[in-house]
Amino acid sequence: MPATVFALGSVSLLTDVSAEMVTAFLPVYLLYTLQLGYVQFGLLDGLYNGATAILRLVGGYVADRLRRPKLVAMVGYGGSALMKLAFPLAGGSAFGIGGILAADRAGKGLRTAPRDALISLATPSNRLGHAFGVHRAMDTFGALLGPLVTFWIMSELGTGSSPVFFVSFCFAALGFIVLAAFVRDGRRSGEPLPARNPVSLRACLGLLRERRLRRATIAAGLLGLATISDAFVFVVLQSTTAVPLSALPLLPLGTALVFLLGAIPLGRVADRIGRWPVFFGGHMLLLGLYALLLTSGGGYPILFAGLALHGLFYAATDGVLMAYAGPLVPEQLRASGLAVVQTGQAVARLISSSLFGVLLANLTKGTSVLITLCVFVVALSGAAALVRGRQA
Repeated sequence: MPATVFALGSVSLLTDVSAEMVTAFLPVYLLYTLQLGYVQFGLLDGLYNGATAILRLVGGYVADRLRRPKLVAMVGYGGSALMKLAFPLAGGSAFGIGGILAADRAGKGLRTAPRDALISLATPSNRLGHAFGVHRAMDTFGALLGPLVTFWIMSELGTGSSPVFFVSFCFAALGFIVLAAFVRDGRRSGEPLPARNPVSLRACLGLLRERRLRRATIAAGLLGLATISDAFVFVVLQSTTAVPLSALPLLPLGTALVFLLGAIPLGRVADRIGRWPVFFGGHMLLLGLYALLLTSGGGYPILFAGLALHGLFYAATDGVLMAYAGPLVPEQLRASGLAVVQTGQAVARLISSSLFGVLLANLTKGTSVLITLCVFVVALSGAAALVRGRQA
C-alpha cells in the first residue's frame, strides 16, 4: 500500500476527530440549546452536508489545472480548521451559524476531490478498493474518537459550545500540519509525470459525455436524493427506540465503529467481485435501516441493529464509489471526474435533508420515514436500471 494512502489517512483521522466533534454536537446545540425547529435544523444540516457541492468541482478543476492536488487540499483543510474558531461568534443566530457551516463545508468541498485523486493516482488500479478502504478506515477511526471527545467535554464542562469548537480546531490544525509535512504530490512509484498538457474547463465540463461516468453520477445522485442525513437518522433512531437523550451524541460512535471494521474487508471484496454491486448492496442495507426506523420502542437492541446497518452502509459505499469512478476518468482529469460524482451526491443530499426536515415539521416521524422509504425504493430501481452488470 503506497505511503500516500497512510499519510492521507492520518490527515483524515485527525480532521475527522474535529469534524465529528461538531457533527455529534450539532443536534444537541441546534435543537435543544438554541431551540431551533425541524425545518431550520433540516436546512442547516443540509447546508452542512451539501455546501460542498459546487466547490468540489472547483477544487477538482484547479487541482488538475495546476497539477497540484496537495496545494488545493491544503487550502481546504486550512479553511475548515479556521472555521471551528468562528462557531462561538455566531451565538444563537441561525443565519450566522449557517454562514459558518457553509464556509466550513466549503473547505471540505475544496479538499475532497484532490485528496481522493492523490490516492487514486498513487495506487494500482486493481487495488483501489483496498486503498480507499484503508483510507476510510483511518478516517473513520477519527470519526469514532470525535463523538467520544465531545461526550467527555459535555460531561465535564456542560453543553457550552466554546470548549467543543476550540478542541475541534486543535485537531483540525494537527491534520493540516501532517498534510503539509508528510504528503507529496506524486504518482505510483517509478512512474514519470506525463507531458504537461493544460487542462481546459471545456474538457472538465465534457466529462459527463462519457456514458459510464454519466450513468454512475446520475445513479449516485438518485440514491443520495432519497438518503436521510446522518443527523436525522440519529435523532429519529433515538426517539423511536426511546433511549435516553444523553446517548444522542454517542450514536455516531456506533456507526463509526462498524464503518471502521467493515471498510477494508468490503473494499477488498469490491476489488474482487465488482465495485458497483458492493455499492448497490450497501444501499440495500440502508433500506433495512429505514424499515427499523418505522418500529416503535425496542430499546438498545433495535438501536444497535440500526447503527450496525448504518455503519455497513458507509463501509460498502463511501470509498467504493470513488474506487469505481476513478478508472472511468483519464488521469489528467482524475480530480475533476471524482468531483463530478461527489457533487451529484452532495447536491442530492442537500435537497434530501431539507425536504426531510419539512416532512418532520408537518408529519409524524413514522410517516416521514415511510414516505422516504417509498422514494428510496424507486431510487434503487432507477439506479439499478442505469448501471447494470459487474465491473470488469
